[in-house]
Amino acid sequence: MDEYIKTLLIVCPLIFLGGFVDSVAGGGGIITIPAYMMAGLPTHVAMGTNKVVASCGAIAAIRSYLSGGKIRWFPALAAAALALPGSALGTKAALLVAEDVLEIVLLVILPLVAIFLSLRKDFGCDEDQSGEISRPRLAAVSGLIGFVAGFYDGMIGPGTGTFMLMGFTLLLHLDLLTASGCAKVSNLASGIGSAALFLLNGKVLWSVALPAALCSILGSMAGARYALRGGSKKVRGMIFLVLGLLFIKVLSELVL
Repeated sequence: MDEYIKTLLIVCPLIFLGGFVDSVAGGGGIITIPAYMMAGLPTHVAMGTNKVVASCGAIAAIRSYLSGGKIRWFPALAAAALALPGSALGTKAALLVAEDVLEIVLLVILPLVAIFLSLRKDFGCDEDQSGEISRPRLAAVSGLIGFVAGFYDGMIGPGTGTFMLMGFTLLLHLDLLTASGCAKVSNLASGIGSAALFLLNGKVLWSVALPAALCSILGSMAGARYALRGGSKKVRGMIFLVLGLLFIKVLSELVL
């Protein structure tokens, strides 16, 4: 079988799945980046191709959430504005701290987050209450969410959208669906910035990126529709899945 066809057979189904998961609860990169590397793409090319493809999927998800009335533009854009500098600082910080130390910290944090969600059965299930927050505070808290999530993205990476979603829910009292829509917008901003850098450095394999982008768009649309129809409970369940996958990924990297 032609190597290109083999590559697409490995990549396309996993990119669809990654787009589905990412549009519901973030964290799709946990699935998509290993997919590109399984297909034989070098690490930087896999990351660059993933950024371009994921951005296409994010746009499709945003359109779906927007049509469902589940995006608050003010907090989403405020978070996006500070996600970029946060990501740059996180990347610099990553150079100063050993990678295994970061992974051990993450292994401690992830179970604590899962326990918190298990105890808070009503987490994100209420109606959007962010309208009760003053506009200056809304801007400040949204910016903080974007900066911290961006810092994490630059320092560690996987699961950024999930943590951003949880920040919107916990600190701004958005319901999980609206938080997911806002996280998609702010995550897209940092994703486009990163994708541009990879493009300028020729780290995108277009022969794979174009069909993968179509799969990501279809997966993202299906995932957003699943979330909008299933409500916050579906998003909550997907968050547990993403946290579990991230825990397994980090643990396997430390052990192997």
